[in-house]
Amino acid sequence: MDLFTGIVVYLLIWWTALFCVLPIGTRPVEEADPEAGGWRGAPTRPLLGRKVIGTTLLAGVLWLGVYAVVESGWVSFRDGWWAYQGPGISSPLPGRAQN
Repeated sequence: MDLFTGIVVYLLIWWTALFCVLPIGTRPVEEADPEAGGWRGAPTRPLLGRKVIGTTLLAGVLWLGVYAVVESGWVSFRDGWWAYQGPGISSPLPGRAQN
């Protein structure tokens, strides 16, 4: 995995983890005043700083797992039956005879 691919994968993992972490620990406002600009679904204390730090740590751990799997060769899109073989060449599925 080169640098650019690693950064793109990290950002994708980070945004996905952020949306998973955002609802943790939020409590809705008890007495919302619509005239004052409050909304009943808005959290009282969103703690966004903690959530960004937690998301960064979680994304780092998940990225290390993805990096380990990609670099280990367990999953490769260059080799195997799912690899792109070029135009007009189809690779047979495992367990199926090629016609």
